[in-house]
Amino acid sequence: MTSRSSRATARPSSKERAVARTQTLLQGENGIGTVRRTTLPGGLRIVTETLPSVRSATFGIWAHVGSRDETPSLNGATHYLEHLLFKGTERRSALDISSAIDAVGGEMNAFTAKEYTCYYARVLDTDLPLAIDVVCDMLTGSLILQEDVDAERGVILEEIAMTEDDPGDCVHDLFAHTMLGDTPLGRPVLGTVDTVNALTAERVRRFYQKHYDPTHLVVAAAGNVDHATVVRQVRRAFEKAGALTRTDAVPLAPRDGRRSLRTAGKVELLGRKTEQAHVVLGMPGLARTDERRWALGVLNTALGGGMSSRLFQEVREKRGLAYSVYSYTSGFADCGLFGVYAGCRPNQVHDVLKICRDELNRVASDGLTDDEIGRAIGQLSGSTVLGLEDTGALMNRIGKSELCWGTQMSVDEMLARIAAVTPDEVRTVAAEVLGHRPSLAVIGPLKDRQADRLQEAVS
Repeated sequence: MTSRSSRATARPSSKERAVARTQTLLQGENGIGTVRRTTLPGGLRIVTETLPSVRSATFGIWAHVGSRDETPSLNGATHYLEHLLFKGTERRSALDISSAIDAVGGEMNAFTAKEYTCYYARVLDTDLPLAIDVVCDMLTGSLILQEDVDAERGVILEEIAMTEDDPGDCVHDLFAHTMLGDTPLGRPVLGTVDTVNALTAERVRRFYQKHYDPTHLVVAAAGNVDHATVVRQVRRAFEKAGALTRTDAVPLAPRDGRRSLRTAGKVELLGRKTEQAHVVLGMPGLARTDERRWALGVLNTALGGGMSSRLFQEVREKRGLAYSVYSYTSGFADCGLFGVYAGCRPNQVHDVLKICRDELNRVASDGLTDDEIGRAIGQLSGSTVLGLEDTGALMNRIGKSELCWGTQMSVDEMLARIAAVTPDEVRTVAAEVLGHRPSLAVIGPLKDRQADRLQEAVS
């Protein structure tokens, strides 16, 4: 790995460059829940959350690269690289990597998103040094050999085929393309058959060298961990790989910018011989840094976030038109999406779309009741806490927060932000977001006569 200059915060003084800088970001009671950050001289950030009452620890490394960083010809390279980092280093073969974690009963995996990639291992606290050594070795010492690229190509093509065989999953990629077009955010994370077949070891290796610089990475560990020990072990692993050679490097700053989505009234239909029609009706949402996201979260929960939500009650409970119906939000650094998904029999797709559109219009114009908002605040608060009950979720929270926001927020602060949302704020954001003319993505066995009617749902 080679260090590169990057968009970042102010450079430290010459005195600070030679030493690691440690900060306590969140102070827990008696050390429980304390979050600390150390920035190494090479620009690598290490954040930990201490929870001494558990016997496990999750260690992860987050990379500031996702599919939105790809050119059209490199579409799928980030995900391809995620696979290849498991294929071997100078110190370990692919079997060595997997068997090391299996031998201690641990779990290891990775995931690629549009704006970041994460590699992680969950182990007993006593086996944390092993997890640190293995994951750091993968991230700093991957060989990316041509034979591994060729062998893994078939695996990735099968993954693409598997996704295309699941229209309930594939329709969300189609909706992203409907809203964002042929842009980095609008293209699929997995890439396409053509782009994956065109990738070579040399192109993937250059991509790796550019985006896996220490300044682009955040190390996160949560559970029964000691911050100073984690820092020492991570630093040793990166220095052993020669990845911290610069002393003046500073971390890459969170993404920023502003992207305006103006897509409205667009319909994309993908004909498939499926038993159901899968639809996503939606419009532009909010960026993940938008302060209105808390109100949007409450709105989303009340509208389509559970069994008591409006959409679930109207579409499934009252009319029995769909088994699965829900709403969701996707927030990126500079824009966002709001969507409503439903899966139904093809001959009922127009009825489902009309009901969904009518509810969106009704909430945009009239808002939600105080009772609905209060129930949504309670549901969102409870799900937030319950979703952070294991060390893997804690690692995800602190790692993503550091990478995407550059700050940390305690659970109590999050709950306070949710509880502080007012009915007026929810009604305002409902009018602003749901007031947009929607666009529509559909996958299913619709005939031409039915397809022509789809435009009615977005008119």
